[in-house]
Amino acid sequence: MKNITILISGSGTNLQRLIDCIVTGEIRNTKINKVIADRECFGLERAKKHQIPNQLITRGKDFSDNLEKAIPDNTDLIVLAGFLSILKSEFCEKWNSRMINIHPSLLPKFGGKGMWGHHVHNAVIEAGEKESGASVHFVTTGIDEGEIILQGKFDIDEKDTAETLAEKVHQVEYEIFPKAIDLILNR
Repeated sequence: MKNITILISGSGTNLQRLIDCIVTGEIRNTKINKVIADRECFGLERAKKHQIPNQLITRGKDFSDNLEKAIPDNTDLIVLAGFLSILKSEFCEKWNSRMINIHPSLLPKFGGKGMWGHHVHNAVIEAGEKESGASVHFVTTGIDEGEIILQGKFDIDEKDTAETLAEKVHQVEYEIFPKAIDLILNR
């Protein structure tokens, strides 16, 4: 059995999708050993509802050190699921090739510092892009610069707004995130 620790910052919709995929076997031979949030959020309630150990670690100077201490020893993969904090280089290097993130664009476009959520979708619309999607990638010391594991995309309709793009991207995330995790853990 493989163990994943999931880091969150928000409502936990991707967390819920991963929980569901573990239950149905779409993500094979895997369990969530802990959910860690960097702020009060509904995702922690989702973890509690499913009896998954969970912890809130508030952001600050010692955040990465406190996070390191909170990661269970038996963790095979750290999964950033809507996690907004920037991690120290040392933490990223320690978990090299064992930490992944989902990003709401077709990387390498629209990644990096400040590019999250509606900021990404607004930038995609403003740039006149013809397609958008989501990317699952390994986390490195460079923000959104790690090797891409899986991407999913769709054509942008001329009537799309940042809000409609967000909905479409979320559906792509639901499709590719569990596939990427299963691929990494059960090659």
